[in-house]
Amino acid sequence: METIHSDAAPKAIGPYAQAVASGGFLFCSGQTPLDPATMEITGIEVETQTRRVLQNLELVLAGRGLTRASIVKTTVFLKNMTDFPRMNSVYAEFFGAHRPARSTVEVSRLPKDALVEIECVAELP
Repeated sequence: METIHSDAAPKAIGPYAQAVASGGFLFCSGQTPLDPATMEITGIEVETQTRRVLQNLELVLAGRGLTRASIVKTTVFLKNMTDFPRMNSVYAEFFGAHRPARSTVEVSRLPKDALVEIECVAELP
């Protein structure tokens, strides 16, 4: 097992790794819309927050030399499921023709009152 850390991505706000490589896969911890420079939430609408979350995931992946094309599964946590269509639009734009498996669930609260958090599993080369 290998712990992955990227200085470019937001620091973990708890006792966990940004990602762990094991068994041919990279397991990325959930990313929230934290700006890596300020560690503050980016934006107040779900579209802006979703973009930042996906950018943060990309920064973590890059720490192991991977890209979004390596992602095989995501889990999306939404504070409010009524935001699903707007989150989904940004998500679709980000992934383009690549379609990882995905689960989306509504949760009562996310760290720092974020509107969205996304975790992923990526395949290692």
